[in-house]
Amino acid sequence: MGAGSCDRESKVKALLETVADAGDRLVKASHGKIRFDAAQALDRSSDRDLAEAGPWSPNRHCRLVRASDAWIAVSLAREDDIELLPAWLGTPLDATPWETVISAAAKRTAKDLVSAAIELHLPVARLGEAKALDPPKLDQGRKGNDIILDMSALWAGPYCGGLLAEAGHRVVKIESPDRPDPTVRHMPRLDARLNGRKERKSMTFGGPQLLSMVDKAGVIITSARPHALARMGLNEKQVFARNPGLMWIAITAHGWRGDAAMRVGFGDDCAAAGGLLRWDDGAPQFIGDALADPLTGMLAATLALEALDSGKTGLIDISLARTAASFAEAMA
Repeated sequence: MGAGSCDRESKVKALLETVADAGDRLVKASHGKIRFDAAQALDRSSDRDLAEAGPWSPNRHCRLVRASDAWIAVSLAREDDIELLPAWLGTPLDATPWETVISAAAKRTAKDLVSAAIELHLPVARLGEAKALDPPKLDQGRKGNDIILDMSALWAGPYCGGLLAEAGHRVVKIESPDRPDPTVRHMPRLDARLNGRKERKSMTFGGPQLLSMVDKAGVIITSARPHALARMGLNEKQVFARNPGLMWIAITAHGWRGDAAMRVGFGDDCAAAGGLLRWDDGAPQFIGDALADPLTGMLAATLALEALDSGKTGLIDISLARTAASFAEAMA
């Protein structure tokens, strides 16, 4: 067995040990109601065929690419991302999308590539750019009612909501009839694990019924960027003015406030942004599948349970990239 394989195994072992330690904190915050398994928390292979982690993510949607001066992570999970490649790279797609990315990126700096990608809302990140999370700044205040509204989609937010449901809270998953969460269709086993304990309701985002529920909720979970939520009537200042006893779990790719709030990202490129990788002969390699997603979900649930226990309210700003950086730091 080569040195690269040994390094991969040791890195995965270190990751699982770190996740297990974080799981102990989660279980404690739930007063023993959550049954946590580190390997299961990171696994969605029962729903899809996953390749071995390397320069490609196991789902093959993200690749680590060498710029002229550093490494970047590029996700091409959506057709729109591929269509924007000529505008991002300044070159036509004369070859396959990935061949074009690798060739063009080698001629430009990582800073230039990431800046251009942000303007086009492409999920691109420089390796290790993110800092570890800061503790949430919450207020001591009255509690709202017990209902938790999960308006998130995919993995991180729904996992947070699923853990809160497992801890005994009433969680209602709100889905837009126009843009339902695709997890139930593409990964039904994962959907059952994330959402099986929740009530499910379909209603228009931004409609009066949902806004009325938000005004009365104890907790809401979102995974959209703040400007998109504001267009649906979920402006942070206005929401807290109407419901000062609310806890808002705001899950984003790179952060809720400032320039980071406009960035797009997914579990793999955000894991790379946080430095949650291994290195083999001077080249970075992934160590798991979209790791920033489940890690963010479990940490968000932990912070929420601890805040609920202490009667705190406010916004928990938790990003995939900074969560990945926190776990990478804990593994160092």
